[in-house]
Amino acid sequence: MTAPEPGPVTGSVEIHHGDNLTIIRGFADASFTLVYLDPPFNTGRMRERSVETASAPGSSPAAAVVRRGFHGRDYERLRGDLRAYDDRFDDYWAFLEPRLEEAWRLLADDGTLYLHLDYREAHYAKVLLDALFGRDHFLNELIWAYDYGAKTRRRWPTKHDTILVYVKDPEKYWFDSDAVDREPYMAPGLVTPEKAERGKLPTDVWWHTIVPTTGREKTGYPTQKPEGILRRIVQASSRPGDRVLDFFAGSGTTGAVASALGRDAVLVDENPEAVAVMKARMPHATVTD
Repeated sequence: MTAPEPGPVTGSVEIHHGDNLTIIRGFADASFTLVYLDPPFNTGRMRERSVETASAPGSSPAAAVVRRGFHGRDYERLRGDLRAYDDRFDDYWAFLEPRLEEAWRLLADDGTLYLHLDYREAHYAKVLLDALFGRDHFLNELIWAYDYGAKTRRRWPTKHDTILVYVKDPEKYWFDSDAVDREPYMAPGLVTPEKAERGKLPTDVWWHTIVPTTGREKTGYPTQKPEGILRRIVQASSRPGDRVLDFFAGSGTTGAVASALGRDAVLVDENPEAVAVMKARMPHATVTD
């Protein structure tokens, strides 16, 4: 599957240069239909941990603190259990958690959050997101599979990313499968010619190449994601005129795709290189430093 050529630019793009947590705290509640986040897989930052443990029944409230998620789960108890397995993830989660809480605040009632992770973080994040947002708000685990890059003979080569999908309100979220670009059947001879020509709706496993080293999409930004992946997300979980947010914007693929599809995009990144790439890619964008 290759990404389709983008259509005419019809949606606005705002680019904000600076610390994403500081910037998004200034955005209004429930102001985005879609939030897509592709955070760095390994932040490389060491932080002081605020270790909180669950109180035992009958113990003094001052003895320990239980920080509960949005739906009353014993969030810190769970986080403490996961820390026992891998305290490196706790550093990563300490960075990510306040940003996810803000993303949740910014989602409209019909909104959807897509969190793009790699295999090292996805399963820890899934358990903690269930506790933070509520398991009934989980919609999908998407697998983006590709076949490119070095391979090892010592284990099964890792060739996929995971995208966790949560909805703000399980009764109101927007999802339009008819708007999504279809993909070829893997065995077209097993379906009618009409179905083969039309293609099939994607499942929760997406086979899609990475950004080609030569081609229209390539910006040179190291973590750039292909337009085809973002196009599918934007088509399914937003409508023309909706607002889309990406505050780990990188090369700006979310904004480029959303704008071409008639959505209004808000992008945030603190890396000057990323902002320069986005400005060159989307000259119609307004930039706030």
